[in-house]
Amino acid sequence: MVCLPTYNERENLAPMVEALAGVLDTNRDRVLVVDDASPDGTGELADRLAAELDWVSVLHRPEKQGIGPAYVAGFRRALAEGAELVLEMDCDFSHDPRDVPRLIAASEEADLVLGSRYVPGGGTENWGLVRRAVSRGGCLYAQVVLGVGVRDLTGGFKCFRRTALEAIDLDAVSAHGYAFQIETTYRVLRAGLRVRELPIRFTERRAGASKMTGAIVLEAIWKVPLLRLRALTGRL
Repeated sequence: MVCLPTYNERENLAPMVEALAGVLDTNRDRVLVVDDASPDGTGELADRLAAELDWVSVLHRPEKQGIGPAYVAGFRRALAEGAELVLEMDCDFSHDPRDVPRLIAASEEADLVLGSRYVPGGGTENWGLVRRAVSRGGCLYAQVVLGVGVRDLTGGFKCFRRTALEAIDLDAVSAHGYAFQIETTYRVLRAGLRVRELPIRFTERRAGASKMTGAIVLEAIWKVPLLRLRALTGRL
């Protein structure tokens, strides 16, 4: 199941669903739209798509609560419906749908596959210097504080095996912003599971506005050492 969290993604949702139809086996695979009561009508559009396409479903949440809780809700639905692989990706085409089959194939030999910007062959496109510095610096900060070798800890293009999601205790995942990406990957590593990074090209969104805020950055700054402390004291 591919989980697509949305908040004001009306312009991107239908093209993304169409693109995923070209790379998934829609007789077997599913797309779950997790909408946080988008005021632009994204949720209503998702309902119409689900009515037309039996491989698309929608999970409506009452308000915007952050990408972390949205993904946790989506993961729970995917597990409840028996998904063996659960993918997460942005709905704005920052993540190329054509890379989805690569992540699925790599999951044969890994419990978590990361679409990575910071391994050889990966990278970003149409980003300014400041955004590149913030992203790369954030990954290095998390890598050093947590003491792990994964290079792209903040990326949001992932494929989890069911067993990985079952192992990390979704009830305990507390990050709301992009620290969620760091936390889930770190929990998979702490569980002794296999993590593999595949190079991807991350491209600036096609339409709509970025959800990145200062509060999201601040959460990652304090959340990372807290995760490390919990691990060192046996509470993670």
